[in-house]
Amino acid sequence: MTEKEIKEKYNLICNLLSARKLKPAFDLLEQLILTTGFAELNDQYTGLEQNYKFMLKYTVEGINDPERQKIYEHLLISTFELADNTWENLRMKHSQSIEYQKKRGFTKHFITNFEGFTHDLEKYSIQKELRTLVPSETPGNGDIRVEAEIHLQKILTSFYHFWFTNRLTGDEIQFFGSFMKSEGSPYYEKSLMVTALTLSLMRHFDEHKIILLFNAYEDQNEEVSKRALIGLIIAIYNYDQRMPLFHAITGRLQIYIEDRRFRSDFEKSILQFIRSKETEKIQRKLQDEIFPEMIKLSPNLRNKLSIESMLGEGLTEDKNPEWQEILKDAPGLMGKMEELTEMQQEGADVFLSSFAMLKHFPFFSELANWFYPFTPDHPEIIKNPINKETTDDLAFNQLIMKSPMLCNSDKYSFYFSIMNIPPDYKKMVSDSLKAETEQIEEITKDGSFISPDKKSEIIISQYIRDLYRFFKIHPLHDNFEDIFAWKFDFHHKFAFSKLLGEDLKMQRNIAEFNFAKNYFSEAAELFELLLQGNDDAEMVQKLAFCYQKTGDYKKALSFYLKADLFDQNKLWNYKKIALCYRNLKKPAKALEYYQLAEILESDNLSLQISIGQCQIELRLYEEALKSYYKVEYLSPGNKRIWRPIGWCSFLLGKIGDAEKYFARLISDHPNKYDLLNMGHVQWCLGNRKTALDFYKRSINDSDSSEKDFMEAFEEDLQNLLNQGVDPDDVPIMLDQLRYFLED
Repeated sequence: MTEKEIKEKYNLICNLLSARKLKPAFDLLEQLILTTGFAELNDQYTGLEQNYKFMLKYTVEGINDPERQKIYEHLLISTFELADNTWENLRMKHSQSIEYQKKRGFTKHFITNFEGFTHDLEKYSIQKELRTLVPSETPGNGDIRVEAEIHLQKILTSFYHFWFTNRLTGDEIQFFGSFMKSEGSPYYEKSLMVTALTLSLMRHFDEHKIILLFNAYEDQNEEVSKRALIGLIIAIYNYDQRMPLFHAITGRLQIYIEDRRFRSDFEKSILQFIRSKETEKIQRKLQDEIFPEMIKLSPNLRNKLSIESMLGEGLTEDKNPEWQEILKDAPGLMGKMEELTEMQQEGADVFLSSFAMLKHFPFFSELANWFYPFTPDHPEIIKNPINKETTDDLAFNQLIMKSPMLCNSDKYSFYFSIMNIPPDYKKMVSDSLKAETEQIEEITKDGSFISPDKKSEIIISQYIRDLYRFFKIHPLHDNFEDIFAWKFDFHHKFAFSKLLGEDLKMQRNIAEFNFAKNYFSEAAELFELLLQGNDDAEMVQKLAFCYQKTGDYKKALSFYLKADLFDQNKLWNYKKIALCYRNLKKPAKALEYYQLAEILESDNLSLQISIGQCQIELRLYEEALKSYYKVEYLSPGNKRIWRPIGWCSFLLGKIGDAEKYFARLISDHPNKYDLLNMGHVQWCLGNRKTALDFYKRSINDSDSSEKDFMEAFEEDLQNLLNQGVDPDDVPIMLDQLRYFLED
């Protein structure tokens, strides 16, 4: 059995258990246990199944047991645990992923003496504090670096210990709690430990890990608190099917529902997860549209937008007037760059492609470093100062730490990139960044520069980007389940449905965000929930639009018709109803609503064209021709209207008029259908040789083929016959055309 097949069987077992189908779940679990070869797991399975059979027997016999539901839930939990343990044993035995290779190699390094381990951590913390209080007694730089590296190894040991632990013991729970409460534990180490719990939960469920994340959310440090929240969201979403069994978790979540800060943080996190879906689209836009244009302009940009002058002048809110001149050779580039800037300001991740190439430093070979908050105290930063000749790295490091645009992973990438540039440029960048740091510090003195809500949003955004980089661009990212491939349909999850159901404003915000980002399926589901027992014209129209964009015109029509009962956006609504009827092949109903829209906007050209199209479909060619002539009158020189006028004229037998309009099209970049139609006209006029010439040109068009031509000709054949073409001549003309094509 392959690893993929084992995973599918494990997931099926979990689905059966969540659906309360224990018998088929037991049958599959027995098969999975047999593949492990572990007698202990088989003994546990036998015991659980036997207990379940006893419970079934007592139930059928009508024996009343007030504790039956508790016993049943405990049995479900125990079976989930056995499935988890079986799945874990099989992965430890067979998985070739980096996670399990690392875990197998870490087996001898698990912490066994937590008391001694805690003592070592506290000792380092005290020594570090003493160095700041009594600088004269500070050891040499070499000693400090050695101590920092030894301490880092202990932190990394703690990180991997909790990542690779399946179920926490009492000692582990106590150690983690003490570490998180210790004043000697800096926020960046606490944050790293929170990530360890999150990764551990993704690998193996444990109720105690989730409770510890709840506790960590209450930490006073925002970095720690927000990481814990995101870990909770990931874990509870992932294991939602078993949440009804864990009342301590759902109860704790119920308490937090009443907390305004939690609801605000929860909403920000959900929106950022949804926003992460845009990242790949942004990277494609950069790679396919913007970078190629920038490469074309690069010599010009080097001369006119020198980096040196920009650094010297500092940042400015005004656009450089020369930019418009430089970008005249790429008129669309400025708009695309402005669009990206706007997306960046909204929180979109526009830096992934820039920093994806900067993850090759040895620093990132350590898995934990992908999640380490940027800090000057990291031994790799201490060991590699920016200016080796001086000790003044504070300005540079502080600026990186305060940057709201870069996530922690990218901050380390940026730092190590600067290490590799020549000393002169390094000093120039460092001096410039130092000056900008001082400016930022001046701005932030009044305390209003970054509001608490904005700061919270930045921290959430940065951490989710750190996770995104790990799960998307780590060299071995395929070894991990990609959480960013999840649907993020939080409203469908048992644990979150109550929170979203009670906070209609949050639910509306999430629906509107999905709608704005064109995630119409997700938006439709939320709008449907919001409209239960509530009539809101705008939401009804948006729901209809969602269904329209997903191609469900029948549902879209039902909601557009419902929206028509409201006196709001009548014109827009009429057009949408007509569009749905057209796509449902009901041109008569579509025409009815287009004509209602025409009353409100008689000079709308696209509306007249749509009316004409419906009339053609209804074979009302005279009326269609009038509609198209109206467009031509209102928009002289509109070349697009020549085609339907020519076609309607042809269908009505006005061959001379048809020839006139098709001739205009032929003289101005005709397509294969224009050439085909002119061939029809010439045949009807008796100019058979000319007709064959146009047919040949139609087939030879770059967008056509003989097969395409014959299919189109077959569709038009009846119209040709209606205009007097002799049906006996048709096969002769087509064979002559085939000979023409061979010439």
